[in-house]
Parts: sequence; structure tokens; C-alpha cells
Amino acid sequence: MPQTHCLLIGAPVDTGQRRPGCLMGPAAYRTAGLAEALQALGHRVTDLGDVSCAPVEATSINPAVHHLPETLGWSAALAQAGTQAMAQGMPIFMGGDHSLSLGSVAGMAQAARDADRPLFVLWLDAHSDFHTPATTESGNLHGTPVAYLAGRDFEAFPPFPAPVPPENICLFGIRSVDPAEHAALLEHEIAINDMRVLDERGVVAPLREFLERVEAANGLLHVSLDVDFLDPMVAPAVGTTVPGGATFREAHLVMEMLHESGLVTSLDLVELNPFLDERGRTAHLMVDLVASLMGKKVFDRPTRAFRGQH
Repeated sequence: MPQTHCLLIGAPVDTGQRRPGCLMGPAAYRTAGLAEALQALGHRVTDLGDVSCAPVEATSINPAVHHLPETLGWSAALAQAGTQAMAQGMPIFMGGDHSLSLGSVAGMAQAARDADRPLFVLWLDAHSDFHTPATTESGNLHGTPVAYLAGRDFEAFPPFPAPVPPENICLFGIRSVDPAEHAALLEHEIAINDMRVLDERGVVAPLREFLERVEAANGLLHVSLDVDFLDPMVAPAVGTTVPGGATFREAHLVMEMLHESGLVTSLDLVELNPFLDERGRTAHLMVDLVASLMGKKVFDRPTRAFRGQH
């Protein structure tokens, strides 16, 4: 398989929610051997270390919102780090809670605009993350990145560079949506593959349909993988557990399909809370999933072109 230059970007972000521990995520991925797993597959790996940030002073009209200055600081720093890394290879953001995607996806959108190519986003998550700072009741900004990248009104944040068209966004594995998010999603043509869709159709058909759109448009594909995409029985190290998630086998199938497509250009790994893990079980599973995304297979089959598979 072609060698990829993987650039690991530590994002010890813990301010997008209220349960401490996600800031230890980057260290857990390193300890679980992410770099070594990628190197064993023949990829070149550069660990850029952990990003640091300075808070950006701001206030919110919603008194529930917390840590807005810190989140703005993280977003700016991660967007810059991501855009720079994209010029060298494939950025892999090791989080950190999902508010890091306010920055990571903004950086990828800037890189896509610079390359004059459309950006597509695959959101592997139990939640739709379609709140804005004005609509969130919890005040947790990890529940807002999809709204930001889709171009919804976002107080205090800079305008999103080249908002991602709704048809370029695929929510996959969703099973927890607040009423305000549900109402807003009905106004956008975002592909919503909740767990009922996946139960009825399986993971292959809806994912393949999305990947075919990415390929047809010569798009860049950013994948945002939240630990809670997985069922908490197999991945307990997350503060936002929602029963009924993807199984071990389903998650690996998704990753293998992404690898076979050859379309993924950047990746988020978010919401790993090592403080809640069982002897590194979830961290190792996430590393195994990244390895599947990057070419690891139980049984190597002859390579088939992605184009035209039905």
C-alpha cells in the first residue's frame, strides 16, 4: 500500500465538557502505541507533540456556556496546526474532547479551500453535535462542531472558512439528539445515518454511497471518530456513554472500507477519557481502529478499485 506521512497532533482539550480526563488522551494514544502501529504498516510518522493555546477573551449571550475563551484559543491553535500539517501529509488529531473539532475541521476547510477542492466530513458519533453556543442547554461546546462547520450562526467564533455544504456531511451512528438539534437538522440536508438506519441497511450501503460522492467530487475527506460511536460495552472510556453503539466488528468494517476507498485525508480521535478506561482497553481499541483505517487487515485480499463496487 502507498506510504502515508502521518502527522500526530496532540490536542489535550478538556474544556468542551465538564468531566475531567480527556486532556490525558494524547498521552494514552502514545502509550497504546499509535505511532508504532502506523510504522508497522509502512507509514512514516511524525509526532508534532501537543498543541498549546492562549485563551481568547470572549463572552457568550448564553450563561450556560463555559470555558469559551479557552475553546476559542484551542480552536485557533488547532486550525493553524492542522492547515500546516495538511501540507506535509495526513494530520491525525489525538484528543481531547470533541470541541477540538471546532479547530481541526476549520484547519482542514482552509486547506481544502487553498487546494480548490471540496471538503467532506464523516462524523462517527453517538451525538449529532449540532448545537450552537446560543442553543446549548448544557453549555458544553463539544456538542457544537457540526453546526459550526455547516455554517450556522456562531457567536464569538470567527466565520468558518468555506462552510461545508450539508450534502458533504455524513452523520454516522447517531443515537442521541436534543430537540433543538433535531429541529435545526430538519432544516439542513445533512445525511443522517442513525442506528436505526444502520440496523435496517447495515453499515456498508450508506457508507459506500457517501464515499462515492466524495470520490466523484475529488473531495478531501475528514473523519471525526468519537469513542462513543462505539458501544460502551466495548469502549467504556468515555464520559458520554450511549447504549446501542457500533460493535467491534462494525467499527472495523467502517475503517476497512475507509482504507479501501483511499479517500481519507485527515482524522480526529476524540473523547477518550483514560481515567475511565479499563487497563487501556479503549485506547488500544482506538489504536486498532486507526490501524484498520491505515491498512491493517486480518486477511489480505487482492486489492480492488473502490470505483464501481456495488
